[in-house]
Amino acid sequence: MTVVLLMFPGLALLYGGMAGTKNVLNMFAMVMTTLGTVTIIYVLYGHGMVLGESLGGVIGNPLDYFGMVGHDQVGVDGGFAETLDLAFYTLFACITVSIIASGALGRMKFSAWMVFSVVWATLVYFPLGHWVFGDGWLGANVNFHDYAGGTAVHMASGFGALALAVALGPRRNLSARPHSLPLVLLGTGILWMGWLGFNGGTAAGANYVAQYTTMTTLFAGGTGMLGFMAFEKFRDGKATVLGMCSGIIAGLVAITPAADAVDPFGALALGFIAGAFVAWACTWKTKLGVDESLDAFAVHGMGGIVGAMFVVFFGWATYTNDEPIRGIFFGGDISLLWGELIAIGVTCIYAFGVTWIIAKVMDKTMNIRVSEEDEEDLDFKLHGQTAYDYN
Repeated sequence: MTVVLLMFPGLALLYGGMAGTKNVLNMFAMVMTTLGTVTIIYVLYGHGMVLGESLGGVIGNPLDYFGMVGHDQVGVDGGFAETLDLAFYTLFACITVSIIASGALGRMKFSAWMVFSVVWATLVYFPLGHWVFGDGWLGANVNFHDYAGGTAVHMASGFGALALAVALGPRRNLSARPHSLPLVLLGTGILWMGWLGFNGGTAAGANYVAQYTTMTTLFAGGTGMLGFMAFEKFRDGKATVLGMCSGIIAGLVAITPAADAVDPFGALALGFIAGAFVAWACTWKTKLGVDESLDAFAVHGMGGIVGAMFVVFFGWATYTNDEPIRGIFFGGDISLLWGELIAIGVTCIYAFGVTWIIAKVMDKTMNIRVSEEDEEDLDFKLHGQTAYDYN
């Protein structure tokens, strides 16, 4: 759990390095503040909405763990499982919301972001979390596999970032380029470390599944890097450091739903395929005319889909689950295909649609976009500081 916390400064450095010099601190702040806003509401009512008694399969009862006040399994000896769940799932919620900051780069009021993070977590992540991790209708009625949040975390944040970018419209000045590749590389390395805890910790203990999923996570990140760079080399004749970092994240995203469901060679293959596919998906935003420059949609949204579908066709795990997972090419049941497609479709459509509605309603009620003047220097105008002292 401790290393999962490192994912926040890691993501902040990744996004900050990819931003222009006048948007660095704003990206830092948007990523890190979810540890405050989302943590509060998760402890108050989010844990109940995700893991509480299901209300018709739609949402968990928010009063089940409300504020965790007087809960007999937290804060007393013997309450290890409940305490771990509360802390771990809090971080899951926070990092999911942080990823969406990609869709707000350089043009969203910071106060609006703070409100958006609370509303989005409540209306998008908590319901999806209940459907996937709790006793919601999706997990109860649909045969699909998602080890550590390919749907509720990555697809939801990727398609949420896309919807937020569409609702906000493009920046007025699109000429800014990633200003610090060293920050991007450092952030990627920290994220990779945190991801080992993210996937390994999902096993809820120092057990074989934790060891196994940490291994496959390591493998997929490495080949994700190679897949992205190979696509760049084929397309442009050069493999970039930014592409190397994006490929690592793509491989890590893809292995998240599949970490317990592929063998070591499958993890290598999945990472490479995801890296190459995400590299192609990163080109879509230009064709679509969408300003989602930090690529959460391509890396998290499409990378999550690649990982989920890989399980359908190439899943092979006989030791990490009570029931062995086998993809269609290894004699598995084709019903997993339909179940996975339903889970992907429901997650992506719900996340995109509700995010767009939230952004539009907020814009009508509180005008969430910064002024043209503020957009010229977001860090100083919104935070009163600059990342670099040029004097």
